[in-house]
Amino acid sequence: MRYSLLLNNPEPDDVGLSEEDMAPARAAFDAYARALEDAGVLVSANILQTSGASTTLTRREGTLQVQDGPFADTKDKLNGTFVIDVPDLDAALAWAEKCPAADYGVIEIRPSAIEFSEGRWNVLA
Repeated sequence: MRYSLLLNNPEPDDVGLSEEDMAPARAAFDAYARALEDAGVLVSANILQTSGASTTLTRREGTLQVQDGPFADTKDKLNGTFVIDVPDLDAALAWAEKCPAADYGVIEIRPSAIEFSEGRWNVLA
């Protein structure tokens, strides 16, 4: 079963972290990604640019709206994702517990329902 670990936490600038302050976190995430990879459960991992680099697109009542920046103005932002393929929720929770972001943010563990691969949609759930 595939699960996305959605990392939601304050952005470094929001809490006054410098590039130097980020070095231990980068090392911790590198170790975490390598552990997932070594266990054979890592599908993909992405750490996102800050929310200020985002663009939001919506279409309401036939009108396309594009705006700079995130749609939601919240303290915690979606900062990265890990997609893992594990047997069940308990295994996904065990991996999420080991994620460095659990120490300062919230990790949403969400099962994948459908994936697109090899030219077709596949129902996973």
